[in-house]
Amino acid sequence: MSILLNIQERNAVLLYMANLIVEKKSTILAANKKDLDTYSGKDLAMRDRLKVDQEKIVGMALSLRKLANETDPLGVERFSFTHDNGIQVSNKTAPFGTILIIYESRPDVTIEAAGIAFKSGNKILLKGGKESLNSNLVLVDLWHKALDTNACSKDWVTYLPLNRQQTQEFLEKPTQKLDLIVPRGGEKLIHFVKQHATCPVIISGRGNNFVYVDTEADLQMALDIIINGKTTKISACNALDKVLIAADMPRKKQFVQHLMAELKKSNVEIFTDEAFSFLDGTTLIESDAVWYKEFLDYKIVLGQVPSLEEAISKINTYGGGHSAAIITSNKENANVFMQSVDTAAVYHNASTRFTDGGQFGLGGELAISTDKLHQRGPIGLQHLVTNKWYILGNGQTR
Repeated sequence: MSILLNIQERNAVLLYMANLIVEKKSTILAANKKDLDTYSGKDLAMRDRLKVDQEKIVGMALSLRKLANETDPLGVERFSFTHDNGIQVSNKTAPFGTILIIYESRPDVTIEAAGIAFKSGNKILLKGGKESLNSNLVLVDLWHKALDTNACSKDWVTYLPLNRQQTQEFLEKPTQKLDLIVPRGGEKLIHFVKQHATCPVIISGRGNNFVYVDTEADLQMALDIIINGKTTKISACNALDKVLIAADMPRKKQFVQHLMAELKKSNVEIFTDEAFSFLDGTTLIESDAVWYKEFLDYKIVLGQVPSLEEAISKINTYGGGHSAAIITSNKENANVFMQSVDTAAVYHNASTRFTDGGQFGLGGELAISTDKLHQRGPIGLQHLVTNKWYILGNGQTR
């Protein structure tokens, strides 16, 4: 096991890496072009996540600089107690140890996840998808240069170029100690990891996020929030997939027609339940199974509910446990909704697109957990730690 680096050493690596990313921009973009050119799939969301451009380069470097400015998440005292016999007992944050993240298509995860893990004193094993191999190998090479230049072991960041069978074997019989696994991708990936892993797993689960438009909603606000949630980034897990509309909402028909017109501008395919099946240019859902589906595409479902309680029940039944929003001017209804909906993030009069470590002030994220243990929602620097008890004595016995 490597000796824990002090905060100055960790920050120096992060800042050096940020500069390297900018300096080697053309090398990164060239590698990413190879990945894009060889990607033959038709998954719009995966292609979007795979692409690295000037904006993403800037974002990667900025995320590392922000991380370097964050306070040290290690050694933070959570509890202290002085025993009657004089023993000093305290509980402080400590690294997990070694974390494995398995992810699909996103080269920026190679930067953000490794940065957060390293700053919080953890080694990280990166298992990216084959579609982003060229990009990831260049970025890991830069990590190794940043570590080596700052007299740190390259073992802090390791890339695992494993195929599916090799990954399964590694999960079942790791060749090194693993303390935590985070699968970050679709439901097939998550199921695969849960099936074969032999150490704790934090699930970065599906989105399938809902918005409920209440009877007392500001309809222009509702329109703006729905369009933002659905159309700005279909590949994001915080994107919007389902809209529930109160049956007795005033001007309901006009609102739905206006909403449809705006969605059509972005070529969003609109599905409806029986209540809205009369609308031209929409498709009636084939079965209730559609309510479970995370689209990651230009698709949305519009449905009607008779009450706030029914909206809550439907979200808790079909949602992914990620994010849900209510649009209303009724604070009592908003409070009931926010307390009762079982999601990692709940919103009142705001877009689900804000569910993000950076947007929540965490300085980035390893993943967005839909588990309730050990951390729910964005897993930031402050959460990628466990704890340790420190007991100081001077000869006490029990």
